[in-house]
Amino acid sequence: METAKKYFQPIDTSTEVSTLEKAFLVRGTKKIPIHAECTSRFSLLIRYLEDPTFIDSDEPLSLIIKNNGQSVELGPCRILSNTDRNGYTGRLVFTNDVYDVECLINKNQVKKLQSPFSNLPLLLARKDKVRQSFKEYTANLKYDLQVYKSLFDSLDSKYRDEPEEVRKAVQEAIIKTKGPDFIRFFEDKLDELKYLVDDFSLEEHRCHYYYFSKQLWDLILCCPFFNRATLKPRGYPGDSGLMRMIYLNNYQGKSTYAKLTHKHGVGHAAGQSVRNRLLLVGRMLNKYQSCSNVLHRGKVKVLSVGSGAAFELQDIIKSPQDCDKYHFTLFDQDSVALSEAAGIVNNIENTLNLAPEVDYVQGSVRTMLFSRKLRQEWGQFDFIYALGLFDYLTSRVAKAVLDRLYQLLTPGGELVIGNYHVSNPSKHYMGYWGDWFLIHRTEEEFKGLFQNNAKDKISLQYDGTGSQMFLHIQKQKDG
Repeated sequence: METAKKYFQPIDTSTEVSTLEKAFLVRGTKKIPIHAECTSRFSLLIRYLEDPTFIDSDEPLSLIIKNNGQSVELGPCRILSNTDRNGYTGRLVFTNDVYDVECLINKNQVKKLQSPFSNLPLLLARKDKVRQSFKEYTANLKYDLQVYKSLFDSLDSKYRDEPEEVRKAVQEAIIKTKGPDFIRFFEDKLDELKYLVDDFSLEEHRCHYYYFSKQLWDLILCCPFFNRATLKPRGYPGDSGLMRMIYLNNYQGKSTYAKLTHKHGVGHAAGQSVRNRLLLVGRMLNKYQSCSNVLHRGKVKVLSVGSGAAFELQDIIKSPQDCDKYHFTLFDQDSVALSEAAGIVNNIENTLNLAPEVDYVQGSVRTMLFSRKLRQEWGQFDFIYALGLFDYLTSRVAKAVLDRLYQLLTPGGELVIGNYHVSNPSKHYMGYWGDWFLIHRTEEEFKGLFQNNAKDKISLQYDGTGSQMFLHIQKQKDG
């Protein structure tokens, strides 16, 4: 199986620069070649390759870029001079339409910074599709939350200059005495939200979420959990940074209001189910290892799909004996998450003075679906699990992925996948407060993803909150 290094380290791109194949400054009919490097998203460092005799002219200046066989004229622009960086003459910036130079060079796409404003009429018109009852709910919620926040902020300001240990003690007292009242109010508002939106279509949810988020934007973003969920710094929901917040399940934030909303968010049913599933998969794997006939063949080969930072390894590998039981392969699209997983494995090694056997493979769902030699390259696994992947996959894609995973499973092996249930109490909370809309399924829909062999053993389990289901497939043995 072709894998990354044992301790996966993503390439450091912080100092990389992109040099244009050909670039010219143009003023009127005159054109001068330049050497240009993209070291920021919206500017270029330039150096003249010929005498710039026209630069002092008052005529508009533009830029022609030739990259990967394409020629694009950008402008108007101007040059910020007096730069001492590596002999460059200056930094070129745009004065009208601001172009994303990184996108142009790396993706051959012309994108303007101001382009979202082209959709402004449509965005403004979205509010006309929002139900009046929802507008009233949002307005009342915004007012009530602002009142709560202003009261908490006022208290925070009174002890801000106290010694650190005093500030901590005072804030803990406020959270203990006034926090429960706020949480009860908040829960009532979530119940009201469920009543209003429970029968919405996906399109209606998106429309009403947009209205909701624009009204409560500041109240949402001051909470660390919902800030990360909404802004998605790695470009996708539910990244390992967010999972870490859920696993820690503590108070985070710069204010009492922020701490209360953060703790409530990570502590809700969906968050608890995430913590539950780590223990659940550990128990399943331990039971499989103890009961299977794999021992004479060596270590149990385990594949985690959409592994993230693989926090569960801390609960699975607790002794040197556990290191001898398993060979893990962690598969994820996110190099940062895999690097975090390598850090967790390194900590385990330092604690046990023995290195767990772990491979790290970076790739996407497309990697699995379109590789014609996946089984030949990866081999087969005794135990496969995917806990946080299928909530994002349409039924068609989910069936195809599950079929691929089944092909990678050894006879007698076990496959476990998770999916949120339609009755998830946090469903609308996650969607409207965190822009975290998942594909929830019924038992029948979930089971229908697997076109099972009649001899395979299929079962369905739930976490302690009932928010998540786990499809457990035991593949028939040969013979």
